[in-house]
Amino acid sequence: MTRTLEQWLTHLETAHSNGLIDMGLSRVAQVKNAMQLQPTCPVIVVAGTNGKGSTCAFLTQIYVQAGYKVGTLTSPHLVKFNERIAINAQPVDDAQIVQSFERIEAARGEISLTYFEFNTLAAVDIFQKNQVDVMVLEVGLGGRLDAVNIFDADCAIVTSVDLDHQNFLGDTVEQVAFEKAGVYRAGKPAICGQNPPPQSLQNHANEIGADLLVYKKDFDFSKLDNQQWSFRFAGQLSGSLKERNRHALPIPALRGSYQLNNASCALAALECLHERLPVDLGAVKRGLLLAENVGRFQVLAGRPLRVLDVGHNPHAARALRQNLLALPFAQKRIAVFSMLNDKDIDSVIELVRDQFDEWYIAPLDMPRGRSLADLQAVLAAHGIVAVQSFENIAAACSAALSVATENDRIVIFGSFHTVAEAMAVCK
Repeated sequence: MTRTLEQWLTHLETAHSNGLIDMGLSRVAQVKNAMQLQPTCPVIVVAGTNGKGSTCAFLTQIYVQAGYKVGTLTSPHLVKFNERIAINAQPVDDAQIVQSFERIEAARGEISLTYFEFNTLAAVDIFQKNQVDVMVLEVGLGGRLDAVNIFDADCAIVTSVDLDHQNFLGDTVEQVAFEKAGVYRAGKPAICGQNPPPQSLQNHANEIGADLLVYKKDFDFSKLDNQQWSFRFAGQLSGSLKERNRHALPIPALRGSYQLNNASCALAALECLHERLPVDLGAVKRGLLLAENVGRFQVLAGRPLRVLDVGHNPHAARALRQNLLALPFAQKRIAVFSMLNDKDIDSVIELVRDQFDEWYIAPLDMPRGRSLADLQAVLAAHGIVAVQSFENIAAACSAALSVATENDRIVIFGSFHTVAEAMAVCK
C-alpha cells in the first residue's frame, strides 16, 4: 500500500532503533550503491557547529542567480519536511519524496536505515533524477560518520568548530574538529572558516593531502561600511596559487555580524569550483541579497521587535548576545525560551541572561524536550526570578505579545523546535 509522506515520516521516526541516532556509514553506503547514487555534478559538503545553514543558503542562491540548477539538502526543517530537500531554493513536493522513499525501500532489502539516512539518500536520488548542476549537502551531525559523508565532496567546508553533541562527537573542541574534518577529501579544497583552525582538523587535512584553505589566511573579507564589503581569495589549489578579489559586495540580507564570515566561506567555495561552475559578480551580489535562512537571527517586520533564533549551543548563544547588543534600545526585553535535554542549557543561559528582563518558558512536546520543572529549576539556579511558565511555546508567545509594547523586544530562541512552534503565532 502506498504511504503518504506523513505516513512515511511517522514510520521512519521509529523504524530504526526506535528513532535513536545510529552513527556509521556501512549500512547507508550499501543502499547508496544498490541505488547507484553516484553524483556526476560538483558536490559541496558543508559541516560545522554553526553557520552551516546560512552558508548553504548563500551557495544555493548565488548559483541559482548564475543560472544553475541547484539541489540543496539541509536539516532540520522548521515547518514541513519538504524544506530539507530543495531545488533552486524551493522545497520539492510530496510526490517526489514519496517516490524516492519507495525506491530506497525497494533497494535496502534487510538493511535498516535511520530517518536521516532515508532523508540523505532521498535528497541525492531526487537531485540525480532532476539532473541538477550542483549539489549543496549540509551535514546533519559531525561529519566523519554522518550519512552525507558517503558522498565525496568536490569542495568541503567546515564553517566553525565548538562543543555540541558531545555524546557523539567528543568532549573537547579537538575531538569535535576531527569528526567534522572527516568530510575533507584528498586532493580537494578543504575550507575552514575558523582561525586558528583546530590542530586536529589541520592535521587530518595534511595527512590526507587535502587543499586546506583557512579564513584570514587564504581568504578573508573587509567591511567597507554598513553598505558594502570586499572579499579576498589567495589560496593554493592543486599546487597553484589562485587569486581573486571581489569588491563592492552588498551586505547580505541575512542578519547577524557573523554572516560575512559565512558568506566568505561560500565565496571561497565558488572560487574553488570556478572552472566547472563559473559565476559572475552580478550573480554573487544578487545571491547575497536574496539568500534566506528562516529562524537564524530572523528579525520580523513590525512592532514590537520580534527575533527568531534557533541557536541551541554556547557558540550560537555568544553570537546571539553579540547581535542583540547591536539592536536598538528596548524598553523591556522578553525571552521566549525552551531547549532540548541533551543541550548545554547552563552555558546558553549564562551567556545571554543579561539580555533579558523577563523569561517566558514552556516545555517542548517531544521525547528530548526539557520538562517545565527542569526549565524552572535551571533558571532558578542561575538566579533568574522573573519567569512565567506556560503549557507550550505558542501560549508563551501569545502571552508575550499581549503584554509587549511597541518599544519592547521579544526573542524566541533555544531550539529549532522552539522557533517552529512560535512561527504559527509570531508572523
